[in-house]
Amino acid sequence: MLRKAEFIALVAFLGLASAVYADQITLKNGDHLSGTVVKSDGKTLVLHTEFAGDITIQFAAITQITTEKELHVSTSDKKTVVGPVTSSDGKLEVATKTGGTVEVPAGNVVLIRNDAEQAAYDKSLHPGLLHGWNGGVNVGFSLARGNSQSDNLALAINAVHATLSDKITIYTTSIETNNELATPSTVANLVTAGIRYDRNVGPRTFGFVGADFMSNALQDLDLRGVYGGGLGLHAIKSDNTTLDFLAGLNYTHETYSNGPQVTPITVPPTFTSYGVTNRYAALTLGEELMHKLGKSTVIMEKLYLYPDLSNTGEYRGEFDFGTVTKISKWLGWQNQFTDIYVSNPPEGTKQNDLILTTGLNFSFTH
Repeated sequence: MLRKAEFIALVAFLGLASAVYADQITLKNGDHLSGTVVKSDGKTLVLHTEFAGDITIQFAAITQITTEKELHVSTSDKKTVVGPVTSSDGKLEVATKTGGTVEVPAGNVVLIRNDAEQAAYDKSLHPGLLHGWNGGVNVGFSLARGNSQSDNLALAINAVHATLSDKITIYTTSIETNNELATPSTVANLVTAGIRYDRNVGPRTFGFVGADFMSNALQDLDLRGVYGGGLGLHAIKSDNTTLDFLAGLNYTHETYSNGPQVTPITVPPTFTSYGVTNRYAALTLGEELMHKLGKSTVIMEKLYLYPDLSNTGEYRGEFDFGTVTKISKWLGWQNQFTDIYVSNPPEGTKQNDLILTTGLNFSFTH
């Protein structure tokens, strides 16, 4: 059996042996850290250790790096070199397979990734259509019984598939209110859906095409289809805030069923509603804002105007303002305010519909 001194020596030897085959980090205060370099953005470096997990180190506090495996080092002049890394005298030396040792000043380092991080990044650039989706499901419900017998259900689904060069957005919302004491029992029924494709054409500009659909019982709107496209500008594009402006043209086809019912001469008799059908070209003018307020709340706002090109002075508009506050990784609390405006609604209906919903948000990533 091993004596105590021999056991301690063996443990120390095994620890030293494992450190020899790990990446080594030396700090300005003389501390030495062993593990696996995961990534760096030039400001901090993430080192995966066996017992402490991932730790973040200030890049400026590092005096020496020695790695066993290859790292992908990107520089400020948009070049990437790959190989094991050692550092000395304020520069990184990357032992590439084909170009020999390449020296990179530490101040020129923009990104460092190990093979796993680089593979994940490459995949994110061109994800398959079935992968890379992010979004959420919003659900709100209310119920009243007694003097009132009503219920309200609000459901919204949003999904975004984004790459560095393009983005697909799909959405649908449904708000239905029923009152069993009223005639008809369904007093509000609003359904919207749409799809949009954005394609970057410059560092801050993009083109877009899309289709939007709406049915709104409050305004006797059976169905409105809007098909259009145009150009957009990323006025602000950062990790915490995005602000886009959009302008383009669209073709609108809408049908209102607000006419009186008549009984045509048919066998058997059927009731037909005479309404109004509009077809026209319009402008698409809009802005969209997203801002992260702290670590847990996101603010979203958008405003769209659709001036009718055939009838000057007539237009539609929609304003949305909402917040989502994260409760856990996949659960949040959402609030949404919507104002839908039509300058020339059917006779007997109002120009504005104001909608306020609140409920739970279930986020997803695929």
